[in-house]
Amino acid sequence: MENVSKTFGATRALDNVSMTIWPGEVHVLLGENGAGKSTLMKILSGVYQPSDGVIRVNGQVVERLNPKTAQEAGIAIIHQELSIINEISIAENIFLGRLPGNRGLFDRKTLEKMSAELLARVGLDMDPAWPAGVLKISQKQLVEIAKALSVGARVIVMDEPTSSLTPEEVEVLFKIINDLRKEGVGIVYISHKLEEIMEIGDRVTVLKDGTLVGSRPMDEEVTPELLVQMMVGSDLSSKYDTEDHSAVEVKSDKPITLKVEGLTRADGRCKDVSFEVREGEIVGFFGLVGSGRTEAMRALVGADPVSKGTVYLKGEAARISNPQAALKNGMGLIPEDRRHEGFCHNFPIWKNLTLPVIAKTSKAGGLWGLVNARKERQAAAKVVEQLNVRCASIEQPITQLSGGNQQKVVLGKWLETDLDIFIFDEPTRGIDVGVKASIYDIIKDLARDGKSILVVSSELPELLALCHRLMVFREGTIVAEFPISKATKENVLYAATARINNQGVGVQ
Repeated sequence: MENVSKTFGATRALDNVSMTIWPGEVHVLLGENGAGKSTLMKILSGVYQPSDGVIRVNGQVVERLNPKTAQEAGIAIIHQELSIINEISIAENIFLGRLPGNRGLFDRKTLEKMSAELLARVGLDMDPAWPAGVLKISQKQLVEIAKALSVGARVIVMDEPTSSLTPEEVEVLFKIINDLRKEGVGIVYISHKLEEIMEIGDRVTVLKDGTLVGSRPMDEEVTPELLVQMMVGSDLSSKYDTEDHSAVEVKSDKPITLKVEGLTRADGRCKDVSFEVREGEIVGFFGLVGSGRTEAMRALVGADPVSKGTVYLKGEAARISNPQAALKNGMGLIPEDRRHEGFCHNFPIWKNLTLPVIAKTSKAGGLWGLVNARKERQAAAKVVEQLNVRCASIEQPITQLSGGNQQKVVLGKWLETDLDIFIFDEPTRGIDVGVKASIYDIIKDLARDGKSILVVSSELPELLALCHRLMVFREGTIVAEFPISKATKENVLYAATARINNQGVGVQ
């Protein structure tokens, strides 16, 4: 890709960007959300046409690249939001739109034979006739890689491929990537996890504000600190390693705003969960994938049914049967799956931002009053400025924003509410370090204002930097609790993976 530019009206999303992908190379594409990574990859995969610039495949200039010709040229992209269809077989997913047959007759035997060979290449020992819905996220990702190989891909773009994987699953993925590298397949690896980039990358290209900062080999001179500086122009260590919480732990005389006793889901995915959170306190919830953290939070706000348990809000037992009841009681969940649960796809930015406070902005002061669009837009513009949401205007469809800016909107729409308790589920998943710092600031500001904060995260360093206390989930229940002054990576991970003492206060 040589001197590629792309404009959308008056917005210049890419400005004179060049990037070369060699056979057998893992080429890391790095940049803050909104830096232009997605736009560049959409041009490479034929979704967008460049306004200027040249694209060469195997040395030959490709004119008017579109998704079909990109696929024919051996370019495939695996999105962060996987495109697997649960209701059809694994084999049908791999060859969707290209099912083998003769004279219009579908040849299932050939389909499953070809699929089995591809699954073997990616190390997935599954019957291709099984429905894809039985697969775990990590297995679906391997099916996506098999799908890319089925079209003879020589360049595979992987967008945040490990965002939902356990450390063990990441190791499996890296083995597959190394195998593909040996076969001469070029990999474009988009991630914000610097430790992964240092391990897997051969070369790195960094974008900022739609321009090329630099492209260089991942040699011994490249450090995480250097990559952060290239991305954001400054050292963010002070933002990530927030203030020393051991010195500012919430005092025990602060009132308890939330107390949970024996919370158990009807489906058993969390059981006998008990904890409390004080005013102004940030409590983190850590655990491996499937440990029950998210399931407990959904049950807490009434999104999923419970079989027993009591929730106390400011000392009073509360009946929370659905998320609306939780909101009325001053408690809100900012969900993990922002794309499907966090915003309305067909709404512009301003409408998404004002959904929770529409009663405030309606002319009659209630849900059945007339909507005051002027007040809504004013409120939305205030949040956009406050959170530095990168957008053309508040009228822009939210689907056109980068993942990090979408997340800012998802968070921002709750800032104008009167909530006392905020539950953040994976608030920084799939977003860059610059936006992470902004979100940390939002969470800390809420706590300083006396709000009670619950943070569910798979990023242990994030929780250690941000929280006053840590709860550890395993097999659907809380197995350990640590004041932040006694929490280390080692003892928290041990609690998440091994048997611990019955006191549930951590492992020395």
